[in-house]
This record gives sequence, C-alpha cells and structure tokens, in this order.
Amino acid sequence: MSFPWANEYKPSHPFMKWMDEKLPLPRLVYNSVGGGYPVPRNLNYFWNFGFLALICLTIQIVTGIVMAMHYAANTAVAFDTIEHTVRDVNWGWLFRYAHANGASAFFVVIYIHIFRGFYYGSYKAPREMVWLLGVVIFLLMMATAFMGYVLPWGQMSFWGAKVITGLFGAIPLVGEPLQQWLLGGFAPDNAALNRFFSLHYLLPFVIVGVVVLHIWALHIPGSSNPTGVEVKTESDTVPFYPYYIAKDGWAVGAFAFLFAAAVFFFPNSLGHPDNYIPANPMSTPAHIVPEWYFWPFYAILRAFTQDFFFIPAKLMGVLAMFGAILVWFFLPWLDKSPVRSGSYRPTYKKFFWFGLIPAMAVLFYCGGAPAAEPYVMFSQIAALYYFAHFLIILPIVSAIEKPLPLPYSITEAVLGKDDGAELAPTA
Repeated sequence: MSFPWANEYKPSHPFMKWMDEKLPLPRLVYNSVGGGYPVPRNLNYFWNFGFLALICLTIQIVTGIVMAMHYAANTAVAFDTIEHTVRDVNWGWLFRYAHANGASAFFVVIYIHIFRGFYYGSYKAPREMVWLLGVVIFLLMMATAFMGYVLPWGQMSFWGAKVITGLFGAIPLVGEPLQQWLLGGFAPDNAALNRFFSLHYLLPFVIVGVVVLHIWALHIPGSSNPTGVEVKTESDTVPFYPYYIAKDGWAVGAFAFLFAAAVFFFPNSLGHPDNYIPANPMSTPAHIVPEWYFWPFYAILRAFTQDFFFIPAKLMGVLAMFGAILVWFFLPWLDKSPVRSGSYRPTYKKFFWFGLIPAMAVLFYCGGAPAAEPYVMFSQIAALYYFAHFLIILPIVSAIEKPLPLPYSITEAVLGKDDGAELAPTA
C-alpha cells in the first residue's frame, strides 16, 4: 500500500538516475523494503519471523544446491554419497549439517509465524490472500521436506517413504494405481528416488515464486499489527528502513547464534538414529516415525483406529491429516469477529492459550511416540479438540464474545491518546 506520506525515491547520482529511468529496480527495492515503505510502528518481535523465514529459505536453497553437486539419486550409492560429502568434500560437513538443521529451523520459524497469525488474526480481511498464499507455502514446504528426508536413503528414509506413499493406497478405486504411479513401481526404489530428488530440487524455486506473491499481496493492504487497528495517520507508521531493517538485523543475529550452536555442537540431535543405517527393505524398524515437524499431523493420522461403517480407519486418518491443514484455508470466513487481535478478545485468548496450544503440544509429543496406549488416546482427544477449535469453537466464540475496547489508532496504543483523533474523520 502506498500511503500519501510515504517517502519518495529521489536518486541523486547520475548513474542511479539513469538506472531509475531504464530499469527502476532500486525504486522497487526502496518502495518494498526501504524508506518508501511505511510500516505500523508497534510491530513486536513476532513480526520478525517472516523475515527469518526468508533467511531460512535462502540457507536451504544455497546449501541444497551445493549438496546436489555431490549427490547421486541411485539406491546403490545414495547413502554413500551423503557420507562422502560429509567426510571427503571440503566443508561438506558444514553444508550437510546446515541443510539438515536448516529444515528444522525453517519449520520452527514457520510454526511461530503461523501461530502468530492465529493469535493476531492476520488471516482476516483485507489480508485473506496473504494468508491463503502462506498456507500454500506451508504445503509446499511439507512436500519438499518429505522428499528431502527420503534422499539420504537410510532406514527411516526408505520406510518413511513406504508408509507415507502407502497412504494414497487408502483412496478408494484409484488408490493403488496412484501409489504405483507415484513410486514408479510397487515399492520405493530407483524410480521413486529419482523423482523425489527432481521434485526436491524444483519445489524450493516454486516456493520462492509463491513467497514473491505472498509479499506482493502483503504490500497491497500493508502489514497488520498487534492491535489489529488499521493505519490512520502518518504518526502510526515508521519507514521500514532503517527501523525494521535494524530490528530484523538483530533477529537475524540472534537466529544465527542459535543456528550455529545447533550446527556446530548438536548437528545430529534432531536426526533419527535409524537413518544413519543404510536402507534395508528386508528389515523394518521397530518404530517408524517422520521428522519432528510432521508429528502433529502424523498423530492425527494414527488417531483413527476403528472403521466407521464402510469407511476404513486408514482413509479417515488420511482425510483428517490433510484436513488439519486445509481447514486453515477457511479461517478468514470461519472467524466472524470484527476484532482481529487476540489481545482484545478475552474469550478467544483463553481458548487459544489453554486449548489450541496444549492440543498442538500433545499432538507433537504423541506423533513422535509409539503407536500404543496411552499415546493413541491422547492423540484422539487432542485431534478432536484441534478440529473443534477451528470448526466449532472459533465460529461460536467470534459470534458471541464481547471484545475489549480498541484504541482509536496505533499511535494511541503506543503513546497514549492520539492528539489527531478528534480531527480525524471516523469510519
């Protein structure tokens, strides 16, 4: 969004003037992430995670390209090429561990980014398209991460691929042919490994394209803020540069410190021990489990243990697993509250902190636990609340709760009563 008070790009150097006339790329940068982009003055540190997500995506693409230079998508040598990269290639260990831990860091950042959106109502009008594109990015990330987990061709890679692709077999009529078509055979083998490698290399660039659309859609209405009140006057905003560039820079420094600590001191802490064993189709691991960032949805998948009339439990689990993410697409219309921010919605806030967050914590834990009691029962309870939160509780609460009084403006929320409030027209 271009506010009337936004700083105008005025190049002074002759070359920059010529550049602005022929290819106004500096003007685009200035108006997008520079002094020409006014941003609400009250953004807290949760708003830094969008920029951190972009940093994580960059890390994954750069390290992934280097890893691909030394990888061979062949079941006979795939495991060995990873070991060769770590042990024999100069700085190969750094690129491998940065890429492996970068995936986890990416999902940590994205989960915080998403739940910030839940709490502050970032999905509500006029930012529905920003939210929808964000959910598409998350789905693409899940697909990319799953295919990447298969590439090392360790025990958990092979059996994870077999279990997850086996889910398509639950689809009536077309399930089995679809599964064989995806794998290029009856089980994960060379054909599947080649396909997964090709798509794993391709999808990050698709994500980049959707991220561009995500940021573009964000710039049309402008950034949301913790109060949920829209920008009214110039006093409500500050230029993105230097203020939020500096704030994002601090966040990047803190992130880099934690990320370096993980890469240098605990590089294998998030990896499953069985995945350091070469894939063996004749030896099934005692406990097949995906990477930690899939655990909530894996727990929902396993929560269905009994057939419902003619509907198999496996099919219901698959539908529920995908539905757990697809329901996010409908949040802009399920939440009818005129107030965006959870800070001014006392009832919604209670359900968020004491309902949704504990339910997700239980699903995270149970997704990584064995498929046995009491973990299955806990998964069923948490999954039931998860869907009830979005499909029942959220619409009802948004319709009946009485929100707290909102500040007139962002400036009033930050500095007290806005002197221009009496002069400004009311909507």
